[in-house]
Amino acid sequence: MNHVEAVRGFNRFYTRRIGVVKPGMVGSPFTLAEARVLYALGRDGETTATAIGRELSLDLGYLSRLLQTLRRRGLIQAKRATHDARHQHLTLTGKGRKAFTLIDSRSRDEMAQMLAPLEAKERGRLVSAMQTVEALLKSDKAPGEITLREHRPGDMGWVVERHAVLYNQQDGWGLAFEALVAGIVKDFIDDFDARREHCWIAERNGERLGCVFVVNDKGNARLRLLLVEPSARGTGLGRRLVDECIRFSREKGYKKLVLWTHAHLLAARAIYAKTGFRKLKKTEVHDTFGPRAVSEFWELVL
Repeated sequence: MNHVEAVRGFNRFYTRRIGVVKPGMVGSPFTLAEARVLYALGRDGETTATAIGRELSLDLGYLSRLLQTLRRRGLIQAKRATHDARHQHLTLTGKGRKAFTLIDSRSRDEMAQMLAPLEAKERGRLVSAMQTVEALLKSDKAPGEITLREHRPGDMGWVVERHAVLYNQQDGWGLAFEALVAGIVKDFIDDFDARREHCWIAERNGERLGCVFVVNDKGNARLRLLLVEPSARGTGLGRRLVDECIRFSREKGYKKLVLWTHAHLLAARAIYAKTGFRKLKKTEVHDTFGPRAVSEFWELVL
């Protein structure tokens, strides 16, 4: 199956799965386009036809007819903008607000029912995949270059939060893992030695996309807290961050770069193997963070 047919097949599956092809959106008397307009107004409170058309990528002629239909049904109302009489601000009526509440609550309920059979790890995989699809298909702006910088105030809270959220989503790890990461970050801040240690934050258009640390561990360099956001996976960022750790460790005169990881983290393990790390025989089976996991220890002689 080629890429085009694969995407078309997914589209058919997903639109059927979320009920888009049914006569009414989430069992309401509204079409998908009508429901999207009502949702936009319910979310924003007040907006213009131009803004709605831009957000929903709707032809303005079609949108005008749709808005007229919703006005005749008593769901939306318009008033002229005080600064420019040529423009009208749209809002929901009381009836329209009730329709929005119905659509919003039913949509949430349907999504909850769809996710209910999935385990926490499976839900995390689903959300990560959706975030990746969204990031890859966004066309409103060029993705921009991913840059690496040193840490600054605010970054360490993000490191803890994103580790906790992503590993909970993909592996079901809980508060014990978040506490571990918070402890590592605290030790890094308290004992930071800029001559021998470093943190890299990956960023694109002001958005943090990843991180990694090198810390001094009894004379060895230790790679810690490698993370790449789902939206940046597949860009080579993970390899780039590991390469920076290796380069830094060599420049600072370390003889060995070591790390601790887990057997199920296949993407990270592949990077370590490709960059010359060797997996040691020692392993540990534990359920410290929740679901059972197998710890591994790797090292790179510099």
